Amino acid sequence: MKKVCVIGTGYVGLVGAAVFADWGNSVVGVDIDEKKIAKIEEGIMPIYEPGLDEVVLRNIKTGKLSFTTSLAEGMKDADMILICVGTPMSDTGAADLSYVWAVAKEIGQNLKKGDKYVVIITKSTVPVGTNERVKQIVREYAEEGVEFDVASNPEFLAEGRALEDMKETDRTVVGTENERALTVLREFYGHLDAPMVECDLRTAEMIKYASNAILATKISFINEIGQLCERAGADVGLVAKGMGYDKRIGRHFLNVSIGYGGSCFPKDVAALYKTSTEEAYDFKLLRSVMEVNDSQMHHFVRKIRKVFGINMEGKKIACLGLAFKADTDDIRDSKAIKIVRELRGHGATVSVYDPQAMENSRRELGDKDITYAEDMYSAVKDVDAVCILTEWGEFKNIDIEKLWRAMGSSKRKFVFDGRNLLDQKKVEAQGFTYFAVGKRTNGYNEFLLEDEEKRGFVTTALLKSQNGKK
Repeated sequence: MKKVCVIGTGYVGLVGAAVFADWGNSVVGVDIDEKKIAKIEEGIMPIYEPGLDEVVLRNIKTGKLSFTTSLAEGMKDADMILICVGTPMSDTGAADLSYVWAVAKEIGQNLKKGDKYVVIITKSTVPVGTNERVKQIVREYAEEGVEFDVASNPEFLAEGRALEDMKETDRTVVGTENERALTVLREFYGHLDAPMVECDLRTAEMIKYASNAILATKISFINEIGQLCERAGADVGLVAKGMGYDKRIGRHFLNVSIGYGGSCFPKDVAALYKTSTEEAYDFKLLRSVMEVNDSQMHHFVRKIRKVFGINMEGKKIACLGLAFKADTDDIRDSKAIKIVRELRGHGATVSVYDPQAMENSRRELGDKDITYAEDMYSAVKDVDAVCILTEWGEFKNIDIEKLWRAMGSSKRKFVFDGRNLLDQKKVEAQGFTYFAVGKRTNGYNEFLLEDEEKRGFVTTALLKSQNGKK
């Protein structure tokens, strides 16, 4: 059993603290926000993560998990100190490391001569070279003779399944300069049935960024294929299925969408690109990944504007889904939030619903020209169009006939499916004008096909065949 201090109670820190306690360790979570700590101790989690509240409360009850606002208290007699603070994207695209530097300084100030050996572990996602600087800062502020080492141990958690990812990880990456620190981490993670990648600090830092970058690249790639499929008359869903059976490619992250978002991919891709420029290298592929991701949302909005025009005053649009993906309440860099803003900016009145992200979204969007519905059928009541923006299961299982009735008596009813959740045949058979991503629909054929032909994206022969002309 280890005594573990976890600094930060966000997605990484709180999940990590809960799971580490579940493994039998004595864990203290540290956060400067007193109200946040009080709520956690009452079982009110600051984030939505399936099953997290149960694990946290169970370990608080057994005494394995506790929380404090005092770093000195949390560090006392610790074998391991884990840095799990945020590294948001700065205005330059680089990671903002101010929280990491502040924590490193405070750790150093609380390390006293005579304290037992401790390993300081960075789990936050940080650029290459960060851990070396952490070591310098800690050494600068710690008392002479203090024994410690620094290690890089990046996390690979997906929001919505973070507990499973922590407990059943694909791999554990440990970067350190010292065998003593490596021994501590081998013992800590030794029970996991997963390979451990042992490397230097800089390699561990790069593994994290490279992993997120390749996943973001897969998303942008399939979104580009989707754009081509729409224009060429292919079905991107079947294309992805056919690709995914190849074990070298795999099926994961080949779902077309309105673009990736969240707290990781956008900032990590940007930070890696920033690192490349600092190393005098232009990472052209990553630059394109970011450009494609930004344009994907605009392609989706373009379809809506093609139907309703630039001035959407008087139009009512329902947006289902606000979180950047399903099974989380996280709206950071959510493309859904940006689409809501854009629709409102064009004059539309918007009603919104998300199973978990309503409170966060209201703080972000405010109340002007937005109605926050209690459920998805209330959100779509008497609207001109429905936009599906997050891949929640309840949206996939929406009752198409009930949706039709709820939208009222308007002559034309439009569905813009930004996640390809719905069955195209059923939606069109019900009478909807339907738009999807990466495949032909009745809406595309009516509103976009001729436009694409004029822009040179579709051949005249294909245009005629789609329209049934001789």
